[in-house]
Amino acid sequence: MKIPELNEGERYAGIVIDSATGQPTHHLILLPSEAKSITWPDALTWAEQAGGALPTRQEQALLYVNLKPHFKGAWCWSSEQHAGYEGCAWIQDFNEGTQYLSGKGYKRRARAVRRVPITEN
Repeated sequence: MKIPELNEGERYAGIVIDSATGQPTHHLILLPSEAKSITWPDALTWAEQAGGALPTRQEQALLYVNLKPHFKGAWCWSSEQHAGYEGCAWIQDFNEGTQYLSGKGYKRRARAVRRVPITEN
C-alpha cells in the first residue's frame, strides 16, 4: 500500500482500520495548522476552512500514538459528539493519551486532518 503524497507541513499519521471488518479504510494525514483556543462548533468550521476535518476519536488515538510530538500536550477537540450528553463532545489529551468529554462551549485546541481513501488497485 503506497503512502499518499504529502503537502508542505503535513504529517502522515497512518492507516485507519474499520473495527467491524478489520479492513483498512483510509490514510490519515495531519494538516499543519492549529487553532489554539476555540469552541467545538467553531472548531468544526475552522477545520473545514483549513481543508480538512476534525479527527474522530479513533483517529485521535492514532495521532497520539504516531504523532504525539506534533501536539502541545493539550486537550484537542474530536469530531464526535457525546451520545449521552448533547452539550458535550469528545476531546483527546495529547499529554497522557486520555479521552474525555467536554462542554462544547469550552475553548480547546483543534487540529485538522485529511483522509485519503484506500482503494483496491
